[in-house]
Amino acid sequence: MKYMPIDQVVQGEYLAKPIFASDGRALLEENVLLTFGLLSRLRQMGITALYIKDSSNPEIMIDEEDVISQETKREAASLLSTLYQYVQSGEKDFKLKAVSKVASSIIDEITLRKEVLAHLNDIRTKDNALFLHSFNVCVLSVLVGLKMGLDRSKLRDLSVGALLHDIGKTTPDQPGYSSKENDHTWKGFNLLRKNPEVSKLSAVVALQHHEHPDGSGYPRSLTEGDIHLFSKIVAVTNDYDNMIYGATGDKPLFPYEACEKIMALTNLHYDHETVWNFLRSVAFYPNGSHVKLTTGETGVVVSQNRGLPQRPIVKVFKSSFHIDDSEVKEVNLAKETTVFIDKMI
Repeated sequence: MKYMPIDQVVQGEYLAKPIFASDGRALLEENVLLTFGLLSRLRQMGITALYIKDSSNPEIMIDEEDVISQETKREAASLLSTLYQYVQSGEKDFKLKAVSKVASSIIDEITLRKEVLAHLNDIRTKDNALFLHSFNVCVLSVLVGLKMGLDRSKLRDLSVGALLHDIGKTTPDQPGYSSKENDHTWKGFNLLRKNPEVSKLSAVVALQHHEHPDGSGYPRSLTEGDIHLFSKIVAVTNDYDNMIYGATGDKPLFPYEACEKIMALTNLHYDHETVWNFLRSVAFYPNGSHVKLTTGETGVVVSQNRGLPQRPIVKVFKSSFHIDDSEVKEVNLAKETTVFIDKMI
C-alpha cells in the first residue's frame, strides 16, 4: 500500500483504502479498479491523494495499527456533518451531548493506544474535508494532552473544543457586525459559550486557536501568558493538519516537513512544551511511505518505533521498489544509528 498524490496515480491501479462521504457512507470500497473516468471524478470531488495497492511489492507487509478506529472516525464525521447543517441553517437550539459522547469514545480509544504514533493520512473530498480536519485535530490534541498529563475531565473539555474549533466557519454572518466580529473565531466562541452543554474552556478553544505566543496571531493578538493551554495545543494540531493537506492553499507538506516547520516556529507561533509533546505523538514518516535512505537505498516504512518518531522500520530493496529479483532486508533505524531517511519519494 502506498499513499500518493492523485495526479501520480495511473488508471489500472487498485484502491487500497475506502473513501467515505461526510455522513460515513462508503463512496468507494477497497480494491476498486481506478479507471480514467473514475480518477477524473475523484479530482472533481476535490480529492488530492489516494491509498493505492502496491503491486510491485505484494510481499511487503505494512503495520496498519493506528490510534483510532475507522468506526469512530465515521461516527464523528457523520455527527459533525449533521451538526454543521443545523448551524448553517441558523439553528441555535441544538444539542451537543452527542459530541461529548463521541469525544469520550475518542479519549477511550486513544488512552488504550496512547503509545502508538499517529499517522492520520485520510482521503478527503470537498464535502468531508472540514469534518475530517476537525476529527484529526481532536485525535492529535488528545494524544498531546495525554503526553502532558491532563486528567479525564480536562481531556474531555480539550477534545470537545478541538472537535468544534472551526464551527464558526459554518455559522452565518451576523448583519451589522464588523468583519472582525464575523471572523470564524468569534462566531464559534459566541455560539458555543451560550450553549449550556459546552464548557467555557471548550468554547475558548474556538476563539484562541489562531493566537501565537509572540502576539502575531488573531483575533486578539494575545501573547504567551494569556493563551489557554487547550488553545495552545489546538494551535499546533490545527496547523499541522492544514499543512499536510494544503488546506490554506499552499502545497501539501509531507508529515516530516510539517513537523520541521512547526519546530522552526516554536516560541513564535507555538508553545515550546506543547510542540515537544506533539512531536512525540506523530509519525514523521507514516507507514506506507516510500523513502530514500542516506545509504542510497530505497524502501517502504512498514512500522514505527514507539517513542522514536523519526526512526521507523524500513524494508529496503535494490531495484526501484521491485522485489522480484532482489533481496528485501529490514532496516530498523532505531538500531542503525548512522543511517537516516534522506527524503520521502
